[in-house]
Amino acid sequence: MANVAEHRVNMPAYPVAGKAASAPEMGLNRFVRFVTLMERLGNALGTLAFTWATVVLLGGYPTVLRPAKDFWCAATIVFLEALRMFSRSNRMDYQLFFRTRGAFKSLSWNGHISLICFFNVFMGILLIWGTATIIVIVTLSVMGLLVIGSILCPEAAIPPMLRGMISLWSPMVAILLLCPIIWYSYKLKERHDSLAKCIVYLVLFVTVLLFTISRLRFPRIIKLADWVLGNKIAFWQRIVLNLCMFAATVMSVFNYNGVDIYALIIKDILVLVITSFGNLQIPAAVFRIGLALWRLIVIQTDYNDQKNHENTENLLSSLYIFYAMVLGQGIIYIVAGIFEIFSFILRRSLICHAGFGGPSGVKYVNLYYAYAFDRCMEGAVLGPKKTSLIIFAMDSLKSNSPKMQLYGLKMLHSFLKKEPLRTMAILELTTYTKTVTFLINMLDWTSEGAKDIRSFAAKIMAELAENLRVVPIPGAMQLIASLLDTVQGHNIKNPLLDTGSLETKHNNLIQQVGRNELPSPMLKWLKQMALYCLIPREEPTNMDEQNTHILRCWRKITKHWSVPEKEPSTDHDLLPVQGMLILERLATFDLENCIEISRATGLISKIVEFTSNRTDMKNIDETHETLLKRSSLRLLARLASTNGKFGVTLRQKITEHLFLWSNLAEILDNRGSSQELRELTAELVRNLAMDGNVNNEIRHIPMIISRLMHAFLSKDTSASADSDQLLRMNAGQALALLAKDSVNNCLVMLAEPGYVFIKELTIMIHSGRYRYIASSLLQSMCVHAQSELGNLDLKEISYITREVLEGIMDAEGTELEVLAGLSSQICNVIPDDFARELEHGQIKERFIKRLVNALNSNMIPTCHSPGIRRVIVEHVIYMMECNPGNANCFNKYWMLEALLVVERTTSRAENYRFFSGDAGLMEHSVPLSALVARAKELMVRG
Repeated sequence: MANVAEHRVNMPAYPVAGKAASAPEMGLNRFVRFVTLMERLGNALGTLAFTWATVVLLGGYPTVLRPAKDFWCAATIVFLEALRMFSRSNRMDYQLFFRTRGAFKSLSWNGHISLICFFNVFMGILLIWGTATIIVIVTLSVMGLLVIGSILCPEAAIPPMLRGMISLWSPMVAILLLCPIIWYSYKLKERHDSLAKCIVYLVLFVTVLLFTISRLRFPRIIKLADWVLGNKIAFWQRIVLNLCMFAATVMSVFNYNGVDIYALIIKDILVLVITSFGNLQIPAAVFRIGLALWRLIVIQTDYNDQKNHENTENLLSSLYIFYAMVLGQGIIYIVAGIFEIFSFILRRSLICHAGFGGPSGVKYVNLYYAYAFDRCMEGAVLGPKKTSLIIFAMDSLKSNSPKMQLYGLKMLHSFLKKEPLRTMAILELTTYTKTVTFLINMLDWTSEGAKDIRSFAAKIMAELAENLRVVPIPGAMQLIASLLDTVQGHNIKNPLLDTGSLETKHNNLIQQVGRNELPSPMLKWLKQMALYCLIPREEPTNMDEQNTHILRCWRKITKHWSVPEKEPSTDHDLLPVQGMLILERLATFDLENCIEISRATGLISKIVEFTSNRTDMKNIDETHETLLKRSSLRLLARLASTNGKFGVTLRQKITEHLFLWSNLAEILDNRGSSQELRELTAELVRNLAMDGNVNNEIRHIPMIISRLMHAFLSKDTSASADSDQLLRMNAGQALALLAKDSVNNCLVMLAEPGYVFIKELTIMIHSGRYRYIASSLLQSMCVHAQSELGNLDLKEISYITREVLEGIMDAEGTELEVLAGLSSQICNVIPDDFARELEHGQIKERFIKRLVNALNSNMIPTCHSPGIRRVIVEHVIYMMECNPGNANCFNKYWMLEALLVVERTTSRAENYRFFSGDAGLMEHSVPLSALVARAKELMVRG
């Protein structure tokens, strides 16, 4: 395989689900190996016969061989085999003359009818005119050759316009050429029969004329034909024209008499047989068999007089061996050609199992069949080259033909849509960097002819991005970022900064000159008329497209052989949407990909720009704009959630964009924004708020907090339950983080009109939904906005004190940290109510014992809950400050000893509120050691 020399890339292990179900092309591959084995066996016999004839027969018995028989038979076989062997050095020549694949041509029903019709008409004209003018015969011959050539050689280098003209007017020409035969019959034969033929001919002529006109490109004709024939116009046009051509063929045959009719029918059969040959393989094989059989039958008789001649010893044996090899070669070639005819069964099966859709699937499988045939012929007999649909598609990318490159891309895109081909394709593509590098380079092909190539390369990269590291590919991120540049804004000029461009003026001048050189209206009209009259309206160009209606009927009979419909394109085909999807999946897969995204010049800025409600985008509708906005928000949210110190740097780089917060506020405030957009925006705000360095910026845009509060506190049930819950969760988490270290944000939340914020939070704590988010928010309100809390707010807080205390008894980890933090602030804000709950509930000693035990069981801080010991120590301080007598109870349960252990084991990690990977976020202003010292002082004083 050509890819063996590529560098391997370490990839994660994939499930071996692909092995459970064999590759869909295995059946066709086995068939191809069988047919190629037969062809190679025939080639081997031919080479051996060539050597035997030159060395043994012509070299050993040149004077003894019968000159008029075996000598020339052997020489003919030698020249025939020499032509076959020499043509093998050129694949095209070998395929044209001696290739089993394509030895029989599958000529369409349309082609057979047209061919026989023209042949019979020409024969009738030659029979009638006899020694007619040579000019007429040459003219008719040229016309016939053009028609026959377009039928027999559809891939010949005939200009498309000429081929279209032949397809359009050939039925009409055939009917017109039938006119002399009908006129001749009318003059020389019985008038009654001839009159009937004339009437039939006129009906055929009018029918063909009408349907030929219906195929013209005149807009009114197209509209009328569509109205009459509906969406099956191409099907009915071809059916009616074929019936007319068949009728013309029958009429031309019945102009003959007696034996001439049978002779013409036999000639027609011979014409069909001969035109069914795709190359010289079968005729040459028939010639070999006939020649070998003839000589094997009569060879004994020819050499009876030389049996005892000393120079002819072993001559007969040599001749028998030679003709036996020639006979075997011919038989093997014919058998292989017959077997090759049935390849269409396996090819149609492969179309269905590979998931190819539409007529293009037939083209892909035919190309793969030719590719597999060539690889089997090139490889070793016992060790053929590895061949698969995926390898074929990858090799097609390296072709110099843009059409083959596009075919390869479309096939890979189809493979990546379904299992097990998806798993196998990802393994093949991501194992080697050269193919992936080539795909990434295609993303920057901006020429007009490479538009589809670039689009499908982007779709494939979007599928591979979930399993790809782009670090080993230099410049990959910039090439991916080029997809985002395909949507540009209008060039709005600043009169204070921009000046007129000389280049623009020069271009305008060239355009003006170009307008003056436009052709005259008469030439334009003539050109348009020529196109209308010479080029037929668009219709299916191959048999599968022409027989769409028949295929639909066939699908109702059996679904197994049907060709799946081609999947329609979607809104995701827009290149910037594909680019954003690639970036998002790359960022999700690996941290190194995130680093590459951050390093790409201007890429973060481009991503942020798509979050705005841009009205200056060119060639983009509202749907695409929404897709871009959603993709950019999802990608930014993923980047902002990156752990570690790099995550801190990345979030800072994102927030440096001057329009970010205003764009996010606009999305949250816009009632036209979808639920998903608001969810993603809330998630992004939450991720950016983790560092605590965005509070100052949020303060200047209170609309963000207002909209987040509305999403978190709203009881609107119009949205689905799951999406509404996710939005409320993201919004609540964002609010909790924004309130942690910001007095201003807390005051904004309290002052939000339409809500009694404290009451709403206490209701959530009572109900159990979003309890810990509400607890964190209420704790921040008590810390930063205590002076703004009114009596009603304090009463609401008092109502939940018992519930918070009971929750601490069973909570662990982060939940314990949140509830203990809220409890300590309740003790600080309303100490009397807190003490009353402890005393009246008779849980004081049990609660203090729980705090001591929690302190002792969390001596080793974790990244998930680094502040448990801090909030417990703070709680101890507040309880002893509001009631010094609590110190005795703490001493009873060995709190002082626990504080001494904390003092000896304090960690820097406990100075942070959160951890993102190994990076601490939101550092406390007071270290834990100072809090421990204060608690010890109160314990000793009490």
